[in-house]
Amino acid sequence: MQQDSDLSNLIKILSKLPSLGSRSAKRIALHLIKDKEAAMSPLINVLQLVKNNIKNCKICHNLDVSEVCSICSNAKRENSIICVVEEISDLWAMEKAAIFNGKYHVLGGSLCAMSGRRPEDLNINSLISRIKNSAVQEVIIATNPTIEGQTTAYYLLELLKEFDIKISKLANGIPIGAELDYLDEGTLDIALKSRSKFN
Repeated sequence: MQQDSDLSNLIKILSKLPSLGSRSAKRIALHLIKDKEAAMSPLINVLQLVKNNIKNCKICHNLDVSEVCSICSNAKRENSIICVVEEISDLWAMEKAAIFNGKYHVLGGSLCAMSGRRPEDLNINSLISRIKNSAVQEVIIATNPTIEGQTTAYYLLELLKEFDIKISKLANGIPIGAELDYLDEGTLDIALKSRSKFN
């Protein structure tokens, strides 16, 4: 009975992961149990390493093993341009496309009244501090073209109007409702190069 309870708990935890339902969670649990040494032990080890070593960058909120991530500490990257994204996965999508050589800022989500996500729940204050305390010339608002993403973009636009900087957004070629993490490199490249002034 205890074993069944442990297995049920594993399936329940796995099913809470993004894009996994109970059926997928059951398949993964059975796969892990089928060959504990080859499948489960390495997973346990790497999860423990990630838990102990990975931290959020204190500047842009990306993930890294250092307090300042490799992007923020890279002297070859353009310091005067900040690309604001919703999630770390969006930053990774931009980096995979290798189309942007500036710095990033991860908000940690988007504004959503239904979910109760307010401005103070996002990394907005640290963005304002970065703009005030460094030589930022342009902020690219690269939130997802969803209702929540656009609401967040317009909120940021109003906040940033007081600064003497260029505020731009990704081109409208990105389909409405799409998320950056799911777009191919070519689409992202065109959207970034065709960015327009945000007003």
